[in-house]
Amino acid sequence: MSRWAQLSANELSVLEGVFWSHGPSREALSTHLSFSKTRANAVVAGLIEQGWLDEIGLRASSGGRRAETLQLHRALGVLLCADLGATSVEVAVLTPDLQVLARHGEAIDVRVGPGIVLSRMRTLMRELLTRSGLKPRQVIAIGVGVPGPVDFASGQLVEPPLMPHWDSYSIRDDLRADYDAPVWVDNDVNLMALGELWRLKRELPNFLVIKVGTGIGCGVVCHGEVYRGANGSAGDVGHICVAPDGPRCHCGNLGCVETMAAGPAIARQATEAAQTGRSAMLAERLGDQGQLTPEDVGHASRAGDAAANAIVQGSGTLIGQMLASVVNFFNPSHVFVGGGVTRIGPLFLASLRQSVYQRSLALSTRHLEILYSPLGDQAGLIGAGVLAMQETLRGRGKVAA
Repeated sequence: MSRWAQLSANELSVLEGVFWSHGPSREALSTHLSFSKTRANAVVAGLIEQGWLDEIGLRASSGGRRAETLQLHRALGVLLCADLGATSVEVAVLTPDLQVLARHGEAIDVRVGPGIVLSRMRTLMRELLTRSGLKPRQVIAIGVGVPGPVDFASGQLVEPPLMPHWDSYSIRDDLRADYDAPVWVDNDVNLMALGELWRLKRELPNFLVIKVGTGIGCGVVCHGEVYRGANGSAGDVGHICVAPDGPRCHCGNLGCVETMAAGPAIARQATEAAQTGRSAMLAERLGDQGQLTPEDVGHASRAGDAAANAIVQGSGTLIGQMLASVVNFFNPSHVFVGGGVTRIGPLFLASLRQSVYQRSLALSTRHLEILYSPLGDQAGLIGAGVLAMQETLRGRGKVAA
């Protein structure tokens, strides 16, 4: 029997409560869990004695004795986290309370297939562990985000449009060759949603996270949990049609918002503007670099280039058009926008907001907030850590089947 499996229901509840509360006091924990102070103190004392919890720092006094804050004990081990995008991979080593010990990111093309990509991912994981002075046996759990639909129960991708050759590939089995730890795999934007949920200490129960990069996806948080749908494809909004006569998407359909407004579409429109003489600024950058990126469009837009402004506004408007339907349907309190395209600047977000507010029902937007993700480019990695820690606590450390 593993050490995790020996935990009682009350002990697991306390560990989960500490994890989600970011360093609570015993009193705050007992209130949050609806435990009596006597029961909370007894369980916490036992977990401290067994090395599961640690007391750190003193909270500011509210008039009485200053309370010690609690955190998961770092001697428990570490989490390995990977955020795989269509054109990049980031890997990190995190403590049980999600502090980053080591992190590395680099460009990679998922279209080369799982063999090459996961081999590189495993190499980076080993290098980061070594850099942190850690051994593979100290890994508690592994969380991996991927840019495609995932059957969460099996951890396998299902016909991912951006990832040919990955259908039904077992990332779990691949990583288990190196680690005797549970491996959890989910769609990358679901992990971003989990990251935001953890940052917010579950205080917002209903919100959306939109990722705009090579593709477009949506993480749905409903009643304080990530909603994955019947088979794991909830939130695949990138293939909602915004123009029936639009260009053909890589999914085979016409006019998907992803093919008209995501990163590649922005770069393609910028190249056309440069080549047709509509933007001298973009033409100069294209001549210098040989290609254009959404970030180049953002730089030109902020410098006042009219063609770049039109491209940014057009992308934000189309994504807002799609998002308005989702907002009307789901009625979230917040929409957090993340992904590489957020680096093109404030005009994108302003255009997206305007489109949502114009097209959504008044009741749906009365208290709606739309803003860039506060976690920024760390959202996926933090979310992978949340997934790994949450599922390990819920599954008592068992390796997923």
